[in-house]
Amino acid sequence: MRLTRQTNYAMRILMYCAANTDRLSRIPEIAAAYSVSELFLFKILQPLVEAGLVETVRGRNGGVRLGRPAEQISLFDVVRVTEESFAMAECFENDAAECPLIDSCALNSALREALNAFFAVLSRYTIADLVAARPNVRHLLGIDLLEQRAPAA
Repeated sequence: MRLTRQTNYAMRILMYCAANTDRLSRIPEIAAAYSVSELFLFKILQPLVEAGLVETVRGRNGGVRLGRPAEQISLFDVVRVTEESFAMAECFENDAAECPLIDSCALNSALREALNAFFAVLSRYTIADLVAARPNVRHLLGIDLLEQRAPAA
C-alpha cells in the first residue's frame, strides 16, 4: 500500500504542531520547514480541521495548533481522514461483481487481513511517538530559530 503525498504532509503538519507547543504554528513556517508550497498545505489543512485533528486561530497573530493532544492522535486517525481509498485490488472496489470468485476468493480475504494488520500498526503509533523518536525535531524543523528571532513580550 502506498500513502498519498497528502497523507505524508498531513502527518508532517501534525508533527510540526506537536513539536511547537509553545505557540501557534503558521502555515508559511511549516511550508518553509518542509520546502513545500503554502497552497498545498492549506488544501491539506481543511480535512484535518474538519476531523478535529487541528484547530485554526484567525487573525493577525493566528495560526494552527493540534485539536487534541498529540498522544491522542494516532497515525490511523490521520490516514483515515486523508486517504480516499483503501482498495488494494479491483476486488475491493464496487465493480468486483464481475469476478466469478467474489463470494469465495482467498485473495480478497488475504488482502483484507493484510489491510487490517496495516491499520492495527498505524493505530499503535501516535503523532507524539513520531516527535519523541527524534529529540532534536524542533531544531531540524527550524522552530528553535524562530523562537530566537521572536521579540520578547
